[in-house]
Formats: sequence, structure tokens, C-alpha cells
Amino acid sequence: MFKRIEEAENGTTSEGKARLVQTLHREFKFPIKQLLIISGLPKATYYYWVNCFGRPNKDEEIEKVLIKLRKLHPNAGYRPMVELLKREGYIVNHKKVQRLMRKLGLCITSFWRKTRKYSSYRGKVGKVAKNLLNRRFNSKVVHQKLVTDTTEFKYYDNGQVKKAYLNPYMDLFNREVVSFEISKQPNFIAISNALSKAIEITSDCPYRRTFHSDQGWAYQTPYYRQKLQEHNIYQSMSRKGNCHDNSVVENFFGILKQEVYYGKRFDSFESLEMTISNYIHYYNNLRIKKNLSWLSPIEYRKSFKNK
Repeated sequence: MFKRIEEAENGTTSEGKARLVQTLHREFKFPIKQLLIISGLPKATYYYWVNCFGRPNKDEEIEKVLIKLRKLHPNAGYRPMVELLKREGYIVNHKKVQRLMRKLGLCITSFWRKTRKYSSYRGKVGKVAKNLLNRRFNSKVVHQKLVTDTTEFKYYDNGQVKKAYLNPYMDLFNREVVSFEISKQPNFIAISNALSKAIEITSDCPYRRTFHSDQGWAYQTPYYRQKLQEHNIYQSMSRKGNCHDNSVVENFFGILKQEVYYGKRFDSFESLEMTISNYIHYYNNLRIKKNLSWLSPIEYRKSFKNK
């Protein structure tokens, strides 16, 4: 009983305190007056909630939809939830959605921490291209501007810590990941495979394309530069040691790791690979963004082509 009272004093909502006082009064016959003093709950507030407990829940239908949406979108905040509810046919104020999410325990609790940033820079091992993109991260043409980079993940194999590497190509028109490769080593084969897929997928662009990256060793190699030249693609590189010149793909890495990687343990390369692949599919097809008129990247691209 005293532990429950202590919980009530340490930040429980007035509704929770009222339920606790009511339960203790019914089960243990403690005087309501003393319970209200201990819990710090005003008498009027207590009886307000007691009267509310007996009423039918007018938000029950919306709450069921919110619970269903949370399963599909485990990291969506209350503002995306407002837009997702509209798709289900419910027009609800964002403050009410936020209140209901708090009540149902649906608020985001994603784990966040900073880790050592992976760097593929090994000095000048080839030719460094000019920064043609120059932080112009918006594009009005599908598949015209793409950005890429490599990031590092850790997993366990028979108790030993090992590393995996993700190499995505992202379209700046709608922030869609058009191609990616996951490998056990930071080798050129994975980057080359992702590059070939990106070139093929973006071949429908009517204008000359630009592929932007940092100054990583793989992007400086003659084969990489020759591959771009063969398809008449401009090569652009960030300035040395300036991550802000490639901030769009860096931001994607942060979102990915925050939502499905940090705070989790992967006991095999296959489980990590599946988690990343599934998330990229979710990111492209289902994860809505305010900057894309509350559409997912693929929905935005399709709506643009249909105009």
C-alpha cells in the first residue's frame, strides 16, 4: 500500500491517482480523506475522476485505431499519427491525439545514443571531384540528384563483436532509398553493386544526373569515376571533413539507427541484414513525412508522376 502511495507522489497523473485512491478505499477501507492528503490529490479532482470512471469511453473507437496504427508505425509521433488517422477516416485534433497516446502508453521511447562515426576517408588515393551539389539538397526532377555514403553497424557472432556496412543511394527528390547493399566488410564490391543498381533504376531521368558522396576511398577509385562517366553522370564530393555537405544521407543513418538499431542486440549478420532491409522497405513505402505532404517517399513520387 505504501509503495503504491509513493508511486502516486512521484509523478502519476491525476487520473491515475484517483484510480489508486479509489482502489485502496475499496480494498482496504482506508479513509478517503487520509488517502487524498497522502497522494496530494484535491477532493474536487478526485470526485471528478470518480464520476468519469462510470461513463462510457467516447474515444474507445479512436483508441483502437491508434493501437492498430502503432503496430504498423512503431516510431511515429503524435503529428504523423494525426495524418494516419485521417487516412482511416478520423479527423482528430493533434492535442487530443497526444493526450490519448499518453493515456495508452503509445508515446515514443526509442533508444538514442551517440557512437563512433564510421569514416571511409584514407587520404587522397585517387581523384577528388568538386562539390557540385554545394548543399542544394532539393530537386524537382525524379532521379536527378542522388547522395550516398557508408555507415557501420555491430553484431555478435558466437560471442565475438563483428561489423557490417550499409551503402545506400538516396534520391533527393523524395528522399527515397533507390538502392543499397549490406556487407560484412567495407569493400568496393558492395559499393559497386549498389552503384550499378542506382544507375539502372535512375536511367529514366531525362536530364544529366549527379551522384554526390564524401571523399571516401571507394569514390575516388578510377573504376568508380569511369562507371559514372560511361553513363554521363556528374560526380560530386563533399569537402574534406565536412559532414554537413552530405547531411541528408547522414540524417537517414541517424533515423534508421534510432528506430531499429540502438538499444538492440543482433546475434547474427542475417538478423541485422533482415532488420535493415525491412526498415528500408518501411521507410520507402510507409513512413510518412511532413516535407512530402505527409506521404511516404514512393507515394510522393507516384503522386508527382500522376500530375
